[in-house]
Order: sequence, then structure tokens, then C-alpha cells
Amino acid sequence: MILVVDATGFLGTRICERLRAEGPAVRALVRKTSNPDKVKTLSALGCELAIGDLKDPPQIQAACQGISALISTASSTLSRQLGDSIETVDLSGQLTLVNAARSANIRRFVFVSFRDAPAFQYPLTQAKRSVERAIADLEFTSIQASCFMEVWFSPAAGFDYIQGRARIYGSGSKPISWVSYRDVAEFCIAPVLRSVASRSVLEVGGPEALTPLEVLKIFKEESGRRFETEIVPEPKLREQFDLASDSLEKSFAGLMLQYSHGDAIDMRKPLELVPVRLTSVREYARAALRSI
Repeated sequence: MILVVDATGFLGTRICERLRAEGPAVRALVRKTSNPDKVKTLSALGCELAIGDLKDPPQIQAACQGISALISTASSTLSRQLGDSIETVDLSGQLTLVNAARSANIRRFVFVSFRDAPAFQYPLTQAKRSVERAIADLEFTSIQASCFMEVWFSPAAGFDYIQGRARIYGSGSKPISWVSYRDVAEFCIAPVLRSVASRSVLEVGGPEALTPLEVLKIFKEESGRRFETEIVPEPKLREQFDLASDSLEKSFAGLMLQYSHGDAIDMRKPLELVPVRLTSVREYARAALRSI
């Protein structure tokens, strides 16, 4: 049985869907306060539900019993509930999970992380690297994903293709290997289903590296409309980073700075291990605009 942590998140749910489609039994970790509709979706997929919160070690220890492998997508950055923070979820909560996995003799541990930028160290980066060090003695795979299209091409990040508004962080001239969470899910399930990428880091991006301005051009072409564009210059991003007052604010500011410096990935080697067809930005834009 495979344990999926944060199974109600958009990536976690997709991982559960793909695992169940391939046949393995799945235990989905959900919280008492999780969205009931999302929990019903997991139940309909045939997942065994386990109530647990990374901030509650006994619950996590119980969820790990009888598990052969686990995939953890949990983070406090996109979906937070009372008591959630970088410190309680992304750091101590994930370390609680690592300890529970080790105690339950779970060897295969897939951890969803993100790419490092040594010039911009912030609480989320530090938490991810701490967990990666903690799982180094397990049969681990760390999925270091680039920028998710579904996050950065959304109103939450200032990119509102419905209203025709786009926020660009930095000059917009540095290429990024934008990736869909649906493709990241394929790299998450491959280590547990096909025994690939053991004791390794998989850097995962999309099929091409495009600058934010090139992305904006694609959305303009596909929508046939003008976009009101806001450019946030790098000095302003650095000021936000320096003045950030808490770990979450500091981490968001750090992510924006990281975006402004680009994140291009050569996907040839990862695709040799996990041969999947990656979603292009244009394909994503077409699908997103059709759904309006």
C-alpha cells in the first residue's frame, strides 16, 4: 500500500488518481478539516482514508503502519489551516513524517520539493533542504519541480488571463521551464511503481524554457486580447524580500526573486527515466482559455 500525504491538494489528488489507475492500493492522508468534496473524490477512487495531520505525530505514526512506500506533497504555502506554517508543516511536520516512515520500515520515500537558488535562501528553501538531508538514508527520490503553470498563471500570482491582466516579476527576460502539476505527478509515481530514480534528485520542468514575456505573448495570441501588464522590478522584489516580517512572507518574496532570475531545466535525462509527454505552455494556455 502507498501512502499519499496531502492527498486533497491538487497534486496529491492527481497522484492518487494515477496510482489507482495503475492498480496499487492507496492510503490517502486527509485532515478532519479537509474539504468534504475532495475527500469524497478520494473515496470514490477507492483510496483508503486515514485521518492525520503532520503536526500530530501519533496520527502520522498510525498512518504509516502497513505502508510500503509514501509520496509527500504537503506544504503550507498554498493551503493553510489553523496552526499551519513553514515551521510546523514544511519543516517539523515533514521531519515527523520521515521519523514515522523510518520507524515503520518504509524504505521508499518520494518527496515533492523545488529547485534551489543558492543566492536566495529563505525559510521554505531551508525546510525543503532539511527534509532532503533527513531522507538521505532511505530509498528516497526528491522531485525538485520548477514553476507550476497552474500556480504562476493564475490570479493568485497576478496572472489573470480571464481579466486580461499579467504581473511579471523582474525583467521577464529569464527563461523558466514552466511545468504542469499533472506532469509532475507522473514523476512522483514512477519511483514507487517502476523503481526508478532511487536515491536521487529529479529536477522536473516542462518541455521548453520560456521567458515570462514569451508566456504572455502566447496567452495574447491564444486569447486574441490585450493584456494590462504590471512589471515588478527586481529592486522592488529585493526590498520585499529584505523587509518580509514572517517566514511565509519571506518565502513568497524569495520565490518571486527566484522566478525573476529564471529556472531553465534540461529535461533529456529525466525523460529517459520517466518517458512522459510534457505539456507545453501553449497547450496549457489553450485549455485554460477554453475553460472560461
